[in-house]
Amino acid sequence: MYAIPLGEDGAELRPLEPWQAEEFLAHMDRGREFIGRHIALADAVADLESARAFLQGYADKAAADTGRIHGIWTDGKLVGGVLFRTMDVEQRTAEAGCWLEPSAVGKGLVTRATRVIIDWAVEERGIHRVEWWAAAANEASIAVARRLGMTRDGVLREGRLHRGKRHDMEIWSVLAPEWRAVRRPA
Repeated sequence: MYAIPLGEDGAELRPLEPWQAEEFLAHMDRGREFIGRHIALADAVADLESARAFLQGYADKAAADTGRIHGIWTDGKLVGGVLFRTMDVEQRTAEAGCWLEPSAVGKGLVTRATRVIIDWAVEERGIHRVEWWAAAANEASIAVARRLGMTRDGVLREGRLHRGKRHDMEIWSVLAPEWRAVRRPA
């Protein structure tokens, strides 16, 4: 398995695979309340069977070239992840997302990891448009979109049901030419 360094602090980005379900579940248990405030992942991964099924779903997506999932490790411990929830190579679009447990917040890990996967999607897979969907109340996720140089496309008013309540969803995006322009060394 490969690991991509995310900086001098030793953080790494690695594929997250079904055989890591136990570690994934332990991570989710550490951050369940925090992660679940804005995304359904915390509810979807409730036990070892559901953790394995979730990761297998992404293994299947990777095999079909319709999605990817990577974990973020610090000091050998899984603390979060980034993913392409959807990826349509024919239409050249993808939706990126993320999550972190509380111990990993405020270190720039999601921004650094998302840069890696967007670079890969644009340069290796020919993706033209990468979207970022965030609950309007999820200020940290919206800040990541801004740091990545994304543009706010709009708001889907009450666009997602989460834990029995409707939430406005902000849609952000970056197009391949824009991404290349901001990633180009000065």
